[in-house]
Amino acid sequence: MIRKATLFAALSAAFLTPMAVTTPGTAATTDTRATTATTATTATPAGTEAARQGLSLTVSQITPEWAKGQADEIKISGTIRNDTGAALANLRVRLRYSAQRFTGRAAMEAYQADPNVGTLPPSVSSQSSAYIPSLAAGASAPWEFTLTAAQLTHPAVPSFGVYPIAVEVQQDWRSLAAERTFLTYVPPAQPKLPRNRIAVALPVIDQPHRADDTKFADDELSAALTGKGRLADLARIAKTAPKSVTWFVDPALLDDVNAMVKGYTVATKDGPEKKPADSGAARWLAEMRSALAASPVVATPYADPDVAALAHQGLDPQTGRALELGAQKARLLLKPDVQTDVNWPAAGLIDADALDLLSVGKGDIKVRKVLLNSTNLPPQPPVAVTPDAAATLDSVNGPVTALVADAGLSRMFEPDASRSVLLSRQRFVAETAMIAAEPGQTAPRSLVVAPSRRWDPSPTLVSTLLKTADRLPWLTLTPLGSIKPAKVQVPRAGLTYTEQDLKEELSAKYLGPVENVWEKAQLTSLITSDRPPSAFDSAVLRLASSAWRNQTRAGRAVTKLVDAEVQGTMNQISITGADPDRPRTLAGSNGVVPISVKNTMDAEVTVDVEVTSNNPRLLRVEPQPSTRLVIGGNGQSGTLQVPLTATTSGSGDSTVTVQLKTSDGRPYGKPVELTIRTTGYTGIALVIVGAALTVMLAAVVTRVLRRRSQRRLARAARTRESETV
Repeated sequence: MIRKATLFAALSAAFLTPMAVTTPGTAATTDTRATTATTATTATPAGTEAARQGLSLTVSQITPEWAKGQADEIKISGTIRNDTGAALANLRVRLRYSAQRFTGRAAMEAYQADPNVGTLPPSVSSQSSAYIPSLAAGASAPWEFTLTAAQLTHPAVPSFGVYPIAVEVQQDWRSLAAERTFLTYVPPAQPKLPRNRIAVALPVIDQPHRADDTKFADDELSAALTGKGRLADLARIAKTAPKSVTWFVDPALLDDVNAMVKGYTVATKDGPEKKPADSGAARWLAEMRSALAASPVVATPYADPDVAALAHQGLDPQTGRALELGAQKARLLLKPDVQTDVNWPAAGLIDADALDLLSVGKGDIKVRKVLLNSTNLPPQPPVAVTPDAAATLDSVNGPVTALVADAGLSRMFEPDASRSVLLSRQRFVAETAMIAAEPGQTAPRSLVVAPSRRWDPSPTLVSTLLKTADRLPWLTLTPLGSIKPAKVQVPRAGLTYTEQDLKEELSAKYLGPVENVWEKAQLTSLITSDRPPSAFDSAVLRLASSAWRNQTRAGRAVTKLVDAEVQGTMNQISITGADPDRPRTLAGSNGVVPISVKNTMDAEVTVDVEVTSNNPRLLRVEPQPSTRLVIGGNGQSGTLQVPLTATTSGSGDSTVTVQLKTSDGRPYGKPVELTIRTTGYTGIALVIVGAALTVMLAAVVTRVLRRRSQRRLARAARTRESETV
């Protein structure tokens, strides 16, 4: 059927001028980023299955990008290459096209995705083919076609449209390979197309590479910054991109790169490994600062956290801190005027809980715009045309603007092995022209392009599409911040967040240990006298990054590293003398016992010391005016005198629990048990003192009586003497 249809089509048209063909075997070198190649997949009588898969068709040039008049000459050229390992004979390259223009973007998508050779455009003629009698193994042969817009469009009614074009390689009337593309025709008589505004958002987002601020969990970042690394490619794109392109930059990435500039440490299975200063890191930072100096830049929350998961697991403070820290780091490391009121959530998906969390923000940093995937906010009811990108959402903190990325246009900015730069450009021209010509437009619309947030871009592809967008007469390249909701908006279904979307989030099982580390890290800040932000805020925020969604094992490993560092810092505040073999002694039934706390941090701390008796029937802790200690850093200690009362006579051991607490009553570190030994000496001492007082009193009384007796005898003697005289 295919052979008959092809033969019938070949006999039914005569539109094209003859083409020149070079001799078979002529070598041709092509840039694979600027051309396209299709490998033969259908049967041929020339060789084995492996051989049949080795014929490549490449389209290397289509000029102009779009036709403007009936006389415009359209040139399409390329090569075929024989990598089958054996010579191929009786090859014919054909140009196929149709004067039937596409009715809409859906028809274009169906045409591009259809693998069936029988659905290629039907118009073929003997003049539109190049005959290659023989093509040696490893050899290439160029081909070229020339036609005019008048031949392409309907001769009676030449009008605007996007038309299908295909190039096919045949052998003995069997199709070996084919490439489909588009040609856009915009005649002068066409009513002027509306100049739609298009905003392109490009992400500079990576996974976190550091555990805490002094130690890297891996050493993968260095390679990404240089050569053909992903981040090096982003820097190349930034250098040539129009200044109206909006960049979303993760401040945690800038922070990681900056940490490599002066040398860094990597955690390995054999222990910490010192690395020298990375010149590539310093160069990349400098290039990005220069390239983005005049471009709009949006700072993501620090480490690009999984905001939806944080909202659903009750970790609200982390989002606010990520917004705050992200703004600080981006302004310090990149440029002072970064924007902080726009958020691009993980996968471009958000629900009402996460939206509320972002809209509340922290301090003066609040999100007023969100960049979303088209599935997250679909039109309701569905529409046949491309809707305006901007819509309005309600949040707990007022209206928030939603900027909905166009899925088809966004995909074109991502590399695809089956699609070349050239054919991507032709598709982009055709798609945007088709959008401009859609019915019902009373004013220019807004379009948003946003490729995957952790994309691996092709600089050639992205730069080509950006330059094309900047010169198309039906587009105006504009910053994302200029896109605003129209007065009359397309009705939308509201935020659509599915069960599958929930499953993609960081789980409660993953975030539980992260929350524990976060809480412990905050304690180190609460006890420091000047209450600075926790030194571990950035480390814990990196643990909550959406990058760990598909790498939870790696995320858990980093969580353990951070937890160990946080615990080590907490252990710098310790209760001394907690040795069960060396009990504290309470000399009597009441008295005071000293509790000492040592601070080996380099900052002054303030802690409350809570002492409770494990058995109040035997030992009671008496109230005291204050339980607070202020302790200097670098090894200084503070001591609290704790009043205790033994409630029974005699000696013995009792235990008390000592818990350090922050000023707001949160436990700091693990509680410590101390053994208190009561001696009973105080009761015996009272008996001894009482007896001694009795003896002393008796002696005094005896002495007084003796003196009185002596005075009485003396008076009696004096009386006798006077009587004798």
